[in-house]
Amino acid sequence: MKKSGLPVTILLLVICINLITLAKNLKFLEGKYDPVLIGEKIVENLLQRDYMIYINRGLHYSEAGTAVGALRYARLTQRKDLIEKIIARYEPLLYDTSILVCRRPHVDLSVIGIVPLEIYLVTGKEDFLKQGLTFADYQWDTLETHGLTHEARFWIDDMYMVGMLQIQTYRATGKNIYAERAAKFLSVYIDSLQQTNGLFFHGGVSHYFWGRGNGWVASAMAEVLSSLPKENEYYYIILKGYRKMMSALLQYQTENGMWRQIIDYPYSWTESSCTAMFAYAMAVGIDKGLLPKKKYLKAVKKAWIALVNHLNKDGNLREVCVGTGQVNDLEFYLKRPRVCGDFHGQAPMLWLTSKMIEWKYRED
Repeated sequence: MKKSGLPVTILLLVICINLITLAKNLKFLEGKYDPVLIGEKIVENLLQRDYMIYINRGLHYSEAGTAVGALRYARLTQRKDLIEKIIARYEPLLYDTSILVCRRPHVDLSVIGIVPLEIYLVTGKEDFLKQGLTFADYQWDTLETHGLTHEARFWIDDMYMVGMLQIQTYRATGKNIYAERAAKFLSVYIDSLQQTNGLFFHGGVSHYFWGRGNGWVASAMAEVLSSLPKENEYYYIILKGYRKMMSALLQYQTENGMWRQIIDYPYSWTESSCTAMFAYAMAVGIDKGLLPKKKYLKAVKKAWIALVNHLNKDGNLREVCVGTGQVNDLEFYLKRPRVCGDFHGQAPMLWLTSKMIEWKYRED
């Protein structure tokens, strides 16, 4: 009996339509918005700078995040020259005597372990793994009443500083204890700090929805969910909190693609670092099937275009809020200085850029 070729023809037609649709959706990654060109400029910018030190000792956490983004970019683009330069810049992290290393127990100082761990993931060099493990394990050598690390402060920033370090260690070792730590930490913070509207107060003192603070949360949940086994007892708790937050953020994105310094305050200025973080978290969710592409792709596209237009010719991101502590005063947040090229903005811009490169290469 002769078989009809109609079903095969229909299947091929559907595939072609999907490919055409994808190509159309990713037109925003062309020309001056090409993430490969954008990323190269930001990485070269990093390599030309002095180190950013945390107060008087220890690599600043925002530069640690930038370093991870730079390594992701160099790996994706197969730029061995950049990988070598980045490793050379951060090789001093191997030595506790280096000014880049501070062993004072604090989330902002422990998170720098993500850098040697990322170098290990890229190169397989065991000395970087060994040093990265010390940061992850020292962080949990003493526990507090919630069964969390003694470094927990219940500031929302902690969710990235702890969650990223522990899930990064899980990626490097495959040992479930690290995934468990990251997941438990995030679940306790979600229960304590997420509000009914899906957003997070800065902490117990400040009852405002600060942009970058929420950006750390969004990035942390995206990073952990992207690697956490679904069998983990906290997986669906985190997923629920993540989806609730992403849905809330869609409502507050401005027409120009940015999010605000105070997310829900319409008279607040738009801020770049939180915009990059939110777009990154959404892009990860789209990739991992955690968020519906049709609903969130437009938001990522608008944010990417806006952020690229906030870069100057040297690859510095404009309109970035400086480091900010907790104060229960709206004017405090609204009057925070805005700077250009701060690592708080460079880091998430590189994370998002690397994700856009993945999308671009997938299209090609």
